[in-house]
Amino acid sequence: MDPSNRYRDLTVGAFVDRLAGPEPVPGGGSAAAIAGSLAAALVSMVSALSEGRPKYEAHAALHAQAGSAGRALADRMLALADEDAEAYAGYGAALKLPRDTDAERDARSAAIRAAAREASLVPFHTVEACHEIVALAESLAGRSNRNAASDLDVSSLLSVAAARAAAANVYVNLPSIGDEAFAADLRSRTEQLVGEIDRLADATHETVRNGEPRPALAPGRA
Repeated sequence: MDPSNRYRDLTVGAFVDRLAGPEPVPGGGSAAAIAGSLAAALVSMVSALSEGRPKYEAHAALHAQAGSAGRALADRMLALADEDAEAYAGYGAALKLPRDTDAERDARSAAIRAAAREASLVPFHTVEACHEIVALAESLAGRSNRNAASDLDVSSLLSVAAARAAAANVYVNLPSIGDEAFAADLRSRTEQLVGEIDRLADATHETVRNGEPRPALAPGRA
């Protein structure tokens, strides 16, 4: 994507206006990634609100690691929003290729398969990033500023929504890849990740709800 036209550089209002417009991009995949970026940013915010507070000193290493990781994940999600639009545009371009001759039809079919693979892999990477985000939120729950605990719940809920939305874009493109083994493997990996994301989000919600502090993570796990 043209660096001057990246979604990360738009105002929130401008992105929403573009999303609501008649063009096919940005679409659901980009929206999912943007939602994921907000989830990651909330992880960083809670970490920042916890750092340097004596009450949470036992979790200082976790706060530092989660804050840095959350910022990196937010940046990755913003990049994935642009990548998803590019992948969809590539698929659309492949569909428009000429098919008047056998050679053109073969070339078009190959281009569609390659574009569909990319259009499945990009949202799969969004699902992967969502898993990292919700794992961070779960690790912070009960180990961070209690006044910001609900923000971890919101982060988890956004991660679930982003992951399920991205997964839908994975699934819809699989039949066009033309490789049943690859498609079955990617579907299985996506479903497994979504299930784990749901589990971690539920665990985060339960920890936030009961409000009980948790012991520090073992060294090396922060």
